[in-house]
Amino acid sequence: MTTLHRRVETRAAADVAFAYLADFENATEWDSGTASCTRVQGDGGPGTTYRNVSEFAGRKVELDYTVEVLAEPTFVIVGRNATTTSRDIIIVTPNPGGGSTVDYTAHFTFSGPARFLGPLINPLLARLGDQTAATLRAALDRLAT
Repeated sequence: MTTLHRRVETRAAADVAFAYLADFENATEWDSGTASCTRVQGDGGPGTTYRNVSEFAGRKVELDYTVEVLAEPTFVIVGRNATTTSRDIIIVTPNPGGGSTVDYTAHFTFSGPARFLGPLINPLLARLGDQTAATLRAALDRLAT
């Protein structure tokens, strides 16, 4: 398993940041790798499914995500395809002086031949994590009032 964690400080209030991130269709704005994200079924709560298409290592990767937990301050969503499972945990907490902190952790499990690519994939995932932290901060700061 490969784990990626980033912590982002934002001027956006915790409730605003949480609501924005919990609407996973917004991933196109804050996740630098996401090309499209469409709700397939559900009302946004647990059991809701999304189809996410990302650009990674020069190719398109499609994952079907299911919301597992939606209980402020925690949002957990799991994406799957034939070779990858991604369990994303997002926790949004208020900062004492205003704004909030977003802890984003993604656990990747690879299967089939992809499980041997970990050493090659890890640096690419780290770069994607850094890029996403920057776009996430920018997107959330735009929501700050």
